Amino acid sequence: MDIELLIASLAFIIPMCFSPGPNNVLCAAHGSQHGFRGTLILISGMAFGWSTLGLFVAVATDLIEENQTVFDLLTYVGAAYIAYLSYKIATSNTIEQNEEASERLGFVTGATIQVVNGKAWIHFLVLMTSFGTLFGTGFTGKVLLVLLNLACGLPAVMTWAAFGTVLRRAFSTPESARVLNYIMGLSLFAVAIWIALPH
Repeated sequence: MDIELLIASLAFIIPMCFSPGPNNVLCAAHGSQHGFRGTLILISGMAFGWSTLGLFVAVATDLIEENQTVFDLLTYVGAAYIAYLSYKIATSNTIEQNEEASERLGFVTGATIQVVNGKAWIHFLVLMTSFGTLFGTGFTGKVLLVLLNLACGLPAVMTWAAFGTVLRRAFSTPESARVLNYIMGLSLFAVAIWIALPH
């Protein structure tokens, strides 16, 4: 293994995983409403969807890069879906008012959001084209690279979910909890706008 390439890969992966994005902000918002444990199912769906997307990009990198229109369409669909989730979070009841498990986002949401997660697509496109040979040139090498991503990505979303739980304790009254919902919803909406803007 090329140690310099490994260091370069981690220098790309770790900031990308921990920086604000759809997964992280959504985990913070969900953690603030349902706690850390209540967010673990959502996180497990994200882990599955994100890893599946990574393997898909590994196989189809050349095809995806040649079809920029499809990629742009996915970006806008993703921004719209994330904006919808931001509305749901901003207008949801406080946890004291409604403890129903049905209100929680689950495995399917965590997995499917990755399909329209522009940051995840960009992440894996750059990763596979710039660092794809870290563990070798075959498909097994790509699988190991996706697993390395997962090893960095899981602590990231868990950290954001824990951060949301801390916020929940700070905003413990129904009134302050509503304010927190608005703040988290607006934060996620800002992510949606950022995704939709040209870069």
